[in-house]
Amino acid sequence: MFAHILIVVIIAIAITALAERRNVQPALLVAIVGLAASFIPGMPRLELEPEIILGIVLPPMLFSAASDFSFSSFAKRLGSIVNLGVFMVFGTTALVGIVASLALPGLTPAAALVLGAVLAPPDAVTAITIGRKAGLPVALMTVLKGESLINDAAALTLFAVAVAAAAGTHAFIDNTPLYFLYAAVVGIILGMLIGNLAQLARRKLGNPSLATAVSVIVPFAAYLLAEEIHASGVLAVVAAGFALGHHSAESGYEERIQERQFWRTIDTLLETFVFAYIGLQLRFVITDAIEAGYDMWQLAAAAAAIFVATVAIRFGWVFGTAFIARRRRAAAARRPARVARPGRRERPPSPPPLTWKENVVLSWTGMRGVVTLAAAAGVPLITATGADFQDREAILVLAFLVTIATLLIQGLTLPWLIKWLDLTNPDDGKHLAEQHALAVKIADKATLDALAEYRTTHDAPSSRRLVDMMAKRATHNAEAEPAIPPFDQAEALALGNILLEARRKQLIAARDARELDDTVLRDMLEQMDLEQAFMDSLGKEA
Repeated sequence: MFAHILIVVIIAIAITALAERRNVQPALLVAIVGLAASFIPGMPRLELEPEIILGIVLPPMLFSAASDFSFSSFAKRLGSIVNLGVFMVFGTTALVGIVASLALPGLTPAAALVLGAVLAPPDAVTAITIGRKAGLPVALMTVLKGESLINDAAALTLFAVAVAAAAGTHAFIDNTPLYFLYAAVVGIILGMLIGNLAQLARRKLGNPSLATAVSVIVPFAAYLLAEEIHASGVLAVVAAGFALGHHSAESGYEERIQERQFWRTIDTLLETFVFAYIGLQLRFVITDAIEAGYDMWQLAAAAAAIFVATVAIRFGWVFGTAFIARRRRAAAARRPARVARPGRRERPPSPPPLTWKENVVLSWTGMRGVVTLAAAAGVPLITATGADFQDREAILVLAFLVTIATLLIQGLTLPWLIKWLDLTNPDDGKHLAEQHALAVKIADKATLDALAEYRTTHDAPSSRRLVDMMAKRATHNAEAEPAIPPFDQAEALALGNILLEARRKQLIAARDARELDDTVLRDMLEQMDLEQAFMDSLGKEA
């Protein structure tokens, strides 16, 4: 099995490299090649237990996305994210269940509800990858990323409830709303606790390799501990990722450089494997359904109807809730402004709604992925009474067919749709430029303040010349210095480290005060980390 997995990963990486050279979406090409390869005579079946996918593959993917995501941007778009990642999951489950019952009359209501929960969560990995290359507006990317982080939690919790009802077993809490509340709240609290404890451990270790090892353990620990107490493992991983991502600015530069490259590598490996796995499973799932006595033409027709339903549901939900939000926003604008009270903190203005073009793209990004397949494979074989779980094979094959349809139809046409709608937003570039300009201003002021303090304790001529040169560079007036004056290299390196630390502290303070976005802070820290690595290499050579 492990040899097969290694071969799949190697081939998937080779396909990804080829796709990037040809400017083709790697994930889709890997899935297509895997799909074709599954029909090669003698191809062995690569099948992983759903616990492996959900407990080993999913946590690091979620953790990496959450730790690299701007929490302030997430909070600003929280309403849209919860609407799509939670409420639309419930609506999709119910409507897909209804359509599946009508399209496949032999399907039991319980199995239809389980299928609805299986197909409820879109996987935004492909959409985000395509959108990043196509330059989607920041607001739309934020909603897509945020939705992908929480919709799995809602869908898997709903799936557990549906399976318990269909199999005649009991969920951890029989009251469904209370169960959702428990799973979400306890999962988030546990994830934040684990993330903060991990950060404390990383500070004590003071070793980049050990710190990276801790970050590897965190997503698995958060997921497994949360699942052990019947909370949401997905939300625990996301919360832990947010916590460590927020505190990463306080870590040493070597830790950040090492972890940045490590998690980028892990993302590439997992994404290529996941899409290869999706493609490789289809033939075997179809074979199982035929052997179970199902008519494949009938299942294919049902899958087509369900696919159309998932697209229609997402379009209707996105545009329906957008219309309601605009009406509420217009009504709020007509109300008289409240008189500001001294000492009361004003609520920040709500972000502008997405445009109709952005909503079209958002509606079309409903590709299903690994969570759908893992949930489908997790349907039990037998019920509590010892009988076979009715329609399990139908659930599996419908889930796979719809997933493949979303990847091939929506995934392949999404780049064309983005290009045709021309979604470039000039305000994004303006806002990003303003944020970078603010970051540079904050860094320059921190440099000048640190230099002024350094000057009070170092009055040697060479020190004064060094401080003057640094001050001119901080004010972007280095051209006024015709030649670099002589200075002590050791002192220059020590002063450089002092200035870098001062800049970091002020940039982090601006982020914490919500003046600076996390994304811009990370960009600045990445540049400063490379600068400090260069200075440390010079210090070792000296």
